[in-house]
Amino acid sequence: MEAGNGTVTKEFLIVGFSEIPELQVPLFVLLLWIYLITVVGNLVVLSIIYFNPQLHKPMYYFLAQMSFLDMCSISVTLPKAMAVHLTGLKTISFTACIVQLYFFLFFVSTESALLAVMAYDRYVAICNPLHYNSIMSRKTCVKMAAISWLVGVADAVPHPLLTSRFSFCGPLLLRHFFCDLTALMKLTCSDTFLMVILTFALGAPLGIGSTLLIMTSYVLIICTILNIRSAVGRRRAFSTCSAHLTAVLLFYMTIFCSYLRPMSRYSQGEDQLYSVFYAVLIPMLNPLIYTLRNKEVKKAFEKACGKTIHFQET
Repeated sequence: MEAGNGTVTKEFLIVGFSEIPELQVPLFVLLLWIYLITVVGNLVVLSIIYFNPQLHKPMYYFLAQMSFLDMCSISVTLPKAMAVHLTGLKTISFTACIVQLYFFLFFVSTESALLAVMAYDRYVAICNPLHYNSIMSRKTCVKMAAISWLVGVADAVPHPLLTSRFSFCGPLLLRHFFCDLTALMKLTCSDTFLMVILTFALGAPLGIGSTLLIMTSYVLIICTILNIRSAVGRRRAFSTCSAHLTAVLLFYMTIFCSYLRPMSRYSQGEDQLYSVFYAVLIPMLNPLIYTLRNKEVKKAFEKACGKTIHFQET
C-alpha cells in the first residue's frame, strides 16, 4: 500500500487505551480479567447447554452459537491490546491489521444476523407454540445458523479488500485498541467516498433488515403476550425473550452509533467508547444476561454448581 510520502505501508502503531506509562500494567491486568471472564463465562454457557439434555432446544442452540461468536470476536481484539500495554510493542503489520479488521467485521455481522434469527425463534415459540417443533426443526435451525454465518462472510469481505487498496499518509498511528474501520479511514489520504457508500450499502440492509425483523417479531410477541389472560402466563412468556431483547438493545444501539453515522460527526473519543461497548463489554455481559434472565439456564447452572460442590465434598 502506497503511503503519502511514496513509501510502502508495512505496519501501523496501535496506541491502545492510554499512552500514560503508569497505566500500562493496570490496563493490562484489567483487560486480562475482562478477557478471562468473557471466555470462561461463554465456555460455561456452552458447557451447560451441551451437557444438559433439557437445553437441547432451538433457543439454546442459537444461544450456544452466540456464545461461540462472543469468544471469537473478543479474541480478535483484546489479545493485541493486552500485548500493547504489557510489552509496549505497538506495531502491527499491515496484513495483520487487515486480517483483524476482516474477522472482527465477520463476527459482528454474523452476530447481527443471528440476533434476528433468535428473534424469529422467540416469535414462533410464543405466537405459534403448537407448531413450534415442526417449524423450528433441527434441520431448519442448522440452516438458519449457517445462513447467519454466510451473511457474516459476505458482509465482511468488501471492507478489508477496499481498505487494502488505500494509501495512508503521515504517522500511521491508530489511536484505537484494534484495527477498526473508522480509525483506518481517518488515516488514509485516499478518497473514502466509496468506502462510506459501501459501509451504508452493506451495513444498512443487514442492520436495518435485522432490526425490522426483530421489531416485527417483538411487536407480534407483545400482542400475543397481552392477550394471555393469566398474569403468570404473561410473565413466563415475557421471561423467555427478555434476555434476548436486552442483548439486542445493547448490541444494535452501539453498532448503529459507531458505523452508521456520518464521518463528519466522527469523534475519536466517542468511537473508542462505542467500540469498547460492542467489542469488549457486550461479549462479557452476554453470558450474565442470558444466565440471570433465563430460568432454565439459571437452574441448569445452579444444578451444575451443586453437583460440583457435592463432588468436591465427597
